[in-house]
Amino acid sequence: MPTCTFLSFRFGPTDGVSVVARNWARMLTKQGFTVSWVAGAFEPGWDAPGRTTVVAGLNINATAPPDPNQLESALAGQDLVVVENLLSIPLNLAASRTVASLLNGRPALIHHHDPPWQRKRFAHLTELPADDPAWRHVTINDLTKKEMAERGIYAETIYNGFDPNPPTGNRLTTRRRLGVDDHTLLVAHPVRAIERKNITQALKVTTTLGGTYWLLGPAEDGYGPQLATELAAARCPVIHAPAANRADIYAAADLVAFPSTWEGFGNPPVEAALYRKPVFVGHYPVADELRGLGFHWFAPQDTDAIAERLDDPSGLAPLLDHNQQVAKNELSIERMGRRLENFIVEAGWRP
Repeated sequence: MPTCTFLSFRFGPTDGVSVVARNWARMLTKQGFTVSWVAGAFEPGWDAPGRTTVVAGLNINATAPPDPNQLESALAGQDLVVVENLLSIPLNLAASRTVASLLNGRPALIHHHDPPWQRKRFAHLTELPADDPAWRHVTINDLTKKEMAERGIYAETIYNGFDPNPPTGNRLTTRRRLGVDDHTLLVAHPVRAIERKNITQALKVTTTLGGTYWLLGPAEDGYGPQLATELAAARCPVIHAPAANRADIYAAADLVAFPSTWEGFGNPPVEAALYRKPVFVGHYPVADELRGLGFHWFAPQDTDAIAERLDDPSGLAPLLDHNQQVAKNELSIERMGRRLENFIVEAGWRP
């Protein structure tokens, strides 16, 4: 059986990179690969099948580079290494340099979610993305594919894939745990708290609609003090707590918030479509690319239209039907898996 290791800074149960990696692993397993995982950390709740190996120096907050010998041992005997964002974005340059050196000349699929020029604080750094003749590159959107081509790196786009028939979450239990009764409008914002997630806008929309704001993820990138200020100033009830799983998020929510100013993709609006939940989405460039597939999402300023649809379930249903069908047709995990399989076969990595 061919073997494949997924390699990243960290893997966790809810962040977008990890969710996509887990889906890729599911498809590669179906294609005959034995999958394992190597990262600087595995967050609580990580439950993907396969052996896990921690190499501490890979973590975003590591104070020392990874031990090359430990990393080599973790990757020994693997037919393919899939690198998730670690050779794309400079969150730990020492780790990126070590990995790039170790993978030199080895079959590696470099999966790009966030190249540095798409983040203001990293735009001046040109060391990443790394490249090597033995590697192949995949982007999660056509915008990044085009921008990488302009920088001399050829890539293919494989859109993120999603389970077209996701599991049903537990609405009642989740809302009870959160202290929310069934008559309260619960607006879920399933993201980590960083500047580009536009939490102020999400709070503003929730306040206008008379709802309760539910933020799922922790503050990162030094955003803690700003988040505390924003939540303290909120004029609506606020809940800042994780969920047991993604199905419970969408089961409990009445509306999903995603007013980001930038995303490499944006999984929550697609997940909302599959779980038949309304969502308001910011006009970041890749959201417009996804709208081109046929999605009809509310904009954050459409509060009157959102309120009208929420008060009229029969009027909301056709919109939910439409978005659900677009997600199933265009972004199913099976469609993603076929593209990934073709990519691997063309690269000659299927023994």
